[in-house]
Amino acid sequence: MNKGVSIALVGASGVVGTKIIQLLETRAFPVDKFLPLGNSTVGSLIEFNNNQYQVESLDNFIPDKGQFIIFSAGSSVAEKYARSFVAAESFVIDLSSNFRYEDDVPLIIPEINGAILKNLTKPSLIANPNCSTAQLLMALKPIHDRAEIKFLNVATYQAVSGTGKAAIEELHNQTYFGDTAEKSTVYPKQIAFNVIPQCDHFLENNFTKEEMKLVWETHKILDPNIQVQPTCVRVPVFNGHSEAVFFKVSKEISREEIIEILENSPGIKVLDDPDKGVYPTPVENASDTEDVYVGRIRSQKLDDESWISMWIVADNVYGKGAALNAVQICEELLSLNLAK
Repeated sequence: MNKGVSIALVGASGVVGTKIIQLLETRAFPVDKFLPLGNSTVGSLIEFNNNQYQVESLDNFIPDKGQFIIFSAGSSVAEKYARSFVAAESFVIDLSSNFRYEDDVPLIIPEINGAILKNLTKPSLIANPNCSTAQLLMALKPIHDRAEIKFLNVATYQAVSGTGKAAIEELHNQTYFGDTAEKSTVYPKQIAFNVIPQCDHFLENNFTKEEMKLVWETHKILDPNIQVQPTCVRVPVFNGHSEAVFFKVSKEISREEIIEILENSPGIKVLDDPDKGVYPTPVENASDTEDVYVGRIRSQKLDDESWISMWIVADNVYGKGAALNAVQICEELLSLNLAK
């Protein structure tokens, strides 16, 4: 077992931050010193491994106190502090989108491209992928290795937890207080009893930024030659993202082969027995779960082209979309003895 390391967590009291703490505990990550950081929450208490820690000021933090520093506080905070913390010889794992598309910043899903970390020779900045991208590529990578994906159409059904505490409260209030609830402030339209075909703001190409994240990150992590056509939708679900995925592959591959491939892939669980109504849903499979769940698997020939369809569900906060992936990156770095 590696000796314990010092780990700082920016945004420790947030929706994702609390799940990172939970994972560090349940996965027995060897922490010698825990340093919760924030600005608006300075002085508040955070519990970790049955001990109480006071949130320290991010502005006054000396970064070389943390060998690993996880940022779970949004792009503006990461932009202000992350690179200076790396310069102070700390590994920084950022969960925001701020650095994902910069050439000098690796965008990592350990099961897919974790080998990139082996090339690091000094403390670095590492980006965590978008929640929807992470669960999508976990399911697609093992299939892509067998039969190259040429074209991908994906529709996401994204829970409000991906937007944060205020969004969770907005859905709760609109659902339980009905007409007396405050009007929408987080989302452009009412989220309760509704679906909103807009995640993030629209870009000049008429896709939203969330949709383009799926394009950019699929290209950077998996394969730049895959054509991606995404639609991202916000749904009145508290936690757990779902995705309907349709993709063309280079050669015919049967449903039975796909199931075998996925069942032998780490981090994937297949729930697919349509006769018995077995398929993944957010309520059943996205509550503090680590795996990516895949069901509704179909394979068909369309005009001599081979197509695969599937349904993917994962916990977007605790699981691969956020907290788990960040903790796994730290585990990989620790296994490589890169922490100074």
